[in-house]
Amino acid sequence: MHPPSSSRRRHRGGGGLGLAAIAYVSIDYLRHLSPAWHEQLQPALWTALAIAAIVRVPFYRHWSLELRSALPFIFSMLFMLSALLFEAISVRSVTAVLGLDWHNAQPPLPDVGQWLLLGLNEKLPQTVVNILRSRIIGLHHFLMLFIMLGFSVLFNSVEAPGLGLGARYMFTMGIGRLLRAIAFVSTIFPSPRPWCASARFQVPPYPHPWAQKYYVPYATDSNAIRQIIRYDIAYADPGEYNVDFQPDWGSMSFLANFLRPTASEGSSPWYHLLKKAGGGCNDLLYSGHMLVAVLTAMAWMEAYGGFSSALIWILVLHSAQREIRERHHYSVDCLVAIYMGIFLWKMTGLFWPIKYASRDRRLKKLDKIEKRLVQAAKDSDMEQVRELLEEVELSGQVSQSPKSRVMWLFSAATIFFTLSIVLLAFTLTSDG
Repeated sequence: MHPPSSSRRRHRGGGGLGLAAIAYVSIDYLRHLSPAWHEQLQPALWTALAIAAIVRVPFYRHWSLELRSALPFIFSMLFMLSALLFEAISVRSVTAVLGLDWHNAQPPLPDVGQWLLLGLNEKLPQTVVNILRSRIIGLHHFLMLFIMLGFSVLFNSVEAPGLGLGARYMFTMGIGRLLRAIAFVSTIFPSPRPWCASARFQVPPYPHPWAQKYYVPYATDSNAIRQIIRYDIAYADPGEYNVDFQPDWGSMSFLANFLRPTASEGSSPWYHLLKKAGGGCNDLLYSGHMLVAVLTAMAWMEAYGGFSSALIWILVLHSAQREIRERHHYSVDCLVAIYMGIFLWKMTGLFWPIKYASRDRRLKKLDKIEKRLVQAAKDSDMEQVRELLEEVELSGQVSQSPKSRVMWLFSAATIFFTLSIVLLAFTLTSDG
């Protein structure tokens, strides 16, 4: 005896959600092809999706699961926001620490991926090149696709609860953002766009005193590098340091060592500096945009699957080559982001189930009641059959709350490590 065909169809990934995702991406791309059609079709699509969701709300049967997932959802959201704040401070810091003169004079690193794409432009038909260059999908698209995935629990397209899925997504994103910030702060790569720092940031043209002492005297002289390797001490006399402007930010004044505001920016609160730039220039390894894209694709593939999952992975690869083509990132940034996104999603899946735990519970329950189900079918007792199948369905309801002890320990370790890095950097820059 097998579960009814409707239960099997529900998680195959074909159908409404995939079509809605294709419609969303296609209609949004009309802003480039036909703005007039875009202005008419986009509100119509969102209105139709909103009405469909509202109509389904009264028939949703898993509110208890959603309530149990509310606390992990809130915790994961706060954790992700904290990670994004740390990342935003780090984004400006890696630009400010070396000063604008370094950024304007530093050539980009050689990138084989960029060369390969330029070579393909000469070999491929122009139509294909135009498709590769077109801005079909961006960061906000992947975020919206995940939101659509979460709300699809209302249509039984994805295992409930939707808040549990969202909690895992944000928790994984927070870990990825912290690791990304630690990575690009550790070694500062020159931007593939040398003009980027001057266009986006107002920071001093000269390096931070810490860089003047530990980097500048040994940056270009190979003999000096040999000596510092030999003695393992900063032996060169850097002379008098240029003095940075010190703003009055109260208890947050210590951030001036990291953000390095100019006098024209000093009257603004510290957090205003984090949103003026409109993106970073040296926060390269690994790509934050690609991390979001990969996590969306992994969540979609695991929770929904089907042809739409393959399409989203194609869009991920399209986005990656465009990041390289437009020189927002080096090839290694996108490759590592893909590796990390897959790894982090699989890692959190070890203690945060989405789909397979529910399926396994249904199968175990079905094994237990198989004899009763067969007997009810022989007796033509359809009411009993429906009740037994309802028991199977209810047994598959798995709260998507993580194994709390594992999550709390991992979160605490990650936050402790991050705070240790911040404290160490603060201590060193203050001494310098």
